[in-house]
Amino acid sequence: MISAYQATCQARVDAALEPLFHAPSAELQRLYAAMRYSVMNGGKRVRPLLAYAACEAFGVAPEQANGAACAVELIHAYSLVHDDLPAMDDDDLRRGQPTTHKAFDEACAILAGDGLQSLAFSALLDANLSPQSDATRLAMVQTLAKAAGPAGMVGGQAIDLGSVGLKLDQQALEYMHRHKTGALIEASVRLGALASARAEPAQLEALQVYAQAIGLAFQVQDDILDVESDTATLGKRQGADIARDKPTYPALLGLEAAKAYALELRDQALQALDGFGANAEPLRALARYIVERRH
Repeated sequence: MISAYQATCQARVDAALEPLFHAPSAELQRLYAAMRYSVMNGGKRVRPLLAYAACEAFGVAPEQANGAACAVELIHAYSLVHDDLPAMDDDDLRRGQPTTHKAFDEACAILAGDGLQSLAFSALLDANLSPQSDATRLAMVQTLAKAAGPAGMVGGQAIDLGSVGLKLDQQALEYMHRHKTGALIEASVRLGALASARAEPAQLEALQVYAQAIGLAFQVQDDILDVESDTATLGKRQGADIARDKPTYPALLGLEAAKAYALELRDQALQALDGFGANAEPLRALARYIVERRH
């Protein structure tokens, strides 16, 4: 089920994203080409899938979450472009292709990331992509701004960079990843729910529990794959975290215990959805996929 659902959602969000990369003038062609390259070069589209699935959980057509889906993918792509820079993780490979600063240059990559970040908020405010009320769109912008900024993803990256070579305990490691990886995953689910315009406060709370669990599970599985997979499968350099002496779950817990923890988090996520009916089946399938994926 998940592969067909993933393909449908990927096609939907890619069709919504494509028009955003049409350069308004010849002078901006290279910048827009770099932005397009950074987004439209593959990727699992997990965050858009979560936005669509959360919207569908309330019996609403997934197209209502097009703005949310575009926005979270644009923020995710911008974060990857900047994370890959020499001043950050200094990576040469992303999604099996040269990173943006290698395909273009460092200055262009920085500007492309900046441009993608602002495009994300434009997408949320675009009535064609986000046909919700003004009040709902404002709530969506506030959700994304908090998740993407220093209280969320950016803060997590800062903690990550400051943790190289340190021996973090599990509480500190989880604090870092709830910001760096988890914040945008939580926002993806919440934005999809808000896009439905049907979510009650108790349901939003249940979805937050779900999203926190899968956000952490996603990072645990990433750490496992960094040990077990290979560069060709991952599309990025295998063993990179180990080489940089970054704290990881397999290093802290041991590989088998890390795998068991990922499954425990999956079960927590599924339990959080007990109050939802059949419309939430895509969210359940995504929780399983996150800990079963091989790249």
